[in-house]
Amino acid sequence: MRTTLGGHQDVPGFAAAHREQSWRYPGPGDAWQPVHTVYVPADRFGPGTAREWGDAALALLERHLPSAGRLAEVFGPVPGDLAADVRDRVARKLAAEPVEDLRIDFEDGYGTRPPAEEDAHAVRAAEAVAAAHAGGTLPRRWGPRVKSFADGDPGRALRTLDLLLTGVADRVGGLPPGLAVTFPKVLMESYLGQFATGLAGLERGLGLHAGALRFEMQVEAPQTVMFLQRSADLVPSLGGRLAAAHFGVFDYTAACGLPPGEQRLDHPVCDHAREVMRTALAGTGVELSDGSLAAAPASEATADVHALWRAHAGMVRHSLRHGFYQGWDMHPSHLVSRYATVYTFHLAAFDAYAARVAAWEACRDAEGGVMDEPATVKTLTAALRRAGMALEGTAP
Repeated sequence: MRTTLGGHQDVPGFAAAHREQSWRYPGPGDAWQPVHTVYVPADRFGPGTAREWGDAALALLERHLPSAGRLAEVFGPVPGDLAADVRDRVARKLAAEPVEDLRIDFEDGYGTRPPAEEDAHAVRAAEAVAAAHAGGTLPRRWGPRVKSFADGDPGRALRTLDLLLTGVADRVGGLPPGLAVTFPKVLMESYLGQFATGLAGLERGLGLHAGALRFEMQVEAPQTVMFLQRSADLVPSLGGRLAAAHFGVFDYTAACGLPPGEQRLDHPVCDHAREVMRTALAGTGVELSDGSLAAAPASEATADVHALWRAHAGMVRHSLRHGFYQGWDMHPSHLVSRYATVYTFHLAAFDAYAARVAAWEACRDAEGGVMDEPATVKTLTAALRRAGMALEGTAP
């Protein structure tokens, strides 16, 4: 067989470029990702916090949605044959594992306190984490949100983190699995490297292996979006320490000058920021999380509880449709609408996705004349895997 170039061709520089590609863009990992993060002010956190949230959410469900009859009316489109299943899954989830991921908040939800008071709350939080771990009530992911370096006092953020992690390690004999540290209001790219250096120091002091302490950055300002757009080396420069990026809707919309009535998760300026997050971090293995709804039921009346659920479900559905599969919950009522919307989203498409993957594997077109491309099949497979993780532990 005649060729112009001859045999197998070596491409100069290819091997090095391919190694760099693999290093920069390892793709999504196989690790479980929670569907939400609950954050609780540090002075209100205790070993029973997750269970308390679950009990409160379950009570709301039983009182204001005792059957599946009004599920679609409250939470949006729910195929009729799924309504009873979704409600049952939500009830079982709230009873068994109401909170998948919890942040002990020392930032906006906590405020500025005298140094001695914050020290005391950090120590008390360490005691509560140790007690929750011993009692089996510590969520699968847990950790603090420390203060921002943008506040002008990085020492305060690192001291609180040190007190908490050292206190937990001393009481438990190590750090329980699932630790996540949230670093807010990253107005300067250099703050990320400085925070990573602080984590490295904590690792050495606690006798942890290098890289054991990773963190989540919060995207809460236009400045952050700008450096995400221009910095191709951000993730590699942090040496694998950046685990996730979480969007902060209220700080971001305020920084963009939006009026209070427009500070909402589905505003176009938020969609833009999330698209920058997605493209800047695509393929890096850094998880993405959306923001929250800052609202609780206006009263204990069923109409007000349903109104809250309806609003929250709409925001969660917006996030899911745009490929953000995790978000922040700020009130026990949000657990009901979070799980109901997530379960509906995954269950409604599961069988159709599975059939398309099966058709592809059998080398035939899917029903309805769908001709899937390899990239689509990869997406379908990822969606099935994500659905399996989200629905874990809720099956009858």
